[in-house]
Amino acid sequence: MAGGLEIEIKAWCDSHDDLRSRLDAAGALLCETRDEVDTYFNHPCKDFASTDEALRLRSVNGSCRITYKGPKLSSRSKARVEHETDAGDPEAIKNILLGLGFTVSGTVEKKRSLYRLKGIEICVDDVAGLGTFVELEKQGQLGQGIEDELFELAAELGLSRFERRSYLELKYFP
Repeated sequence: MAGGLEIEIKAWCDSHDDLRSRLDAAGALLCETRDEVDTYFNHPCKDFASTDEALRLRSVNGSCRITYKGPKLSSRSKARVEHETDAGDPEAIKNILLGLGFTVSGTVEKKRSLYRLKGIEICVDDVAGLGTFVELEKQGQLGQGIEDELFELAAELGLSRFERRSYLELKYFP
């Protein structure tokens, strides 16, 4: 996504088998499975943890994307402005950010299975050291019923234990 509002909810996944069965029954399309390494950076002059922002470099198969996430805009979901673009060589981008005074605030590794259903992106994430989670995401604006749509699909999939903290927060600030 080049830029816009990402509306997302995340839930703990207690049973892979149940989730797969429900995804199949609902007609979800498995688009891809990939390994991701997310490196998060903190700004040299402000603390992203206190401003609820994130700067992430995501590496997948030798290429990377750089993402800025603004503060959460909703108390129900993880709706936030997101700007993302391809960034080429992950080591070069990391070194540029470090050279500018940014610091690495943590790394999250996961195996992600990406599904699509009803215009919603469903990510099943096996996160190293944390467990399995399901993220349901759609682009749009708050007030368009998207949060309700995401929570309805979560209920269909048997998801009920929701988590608003990021993987970085869960890993480093439990």
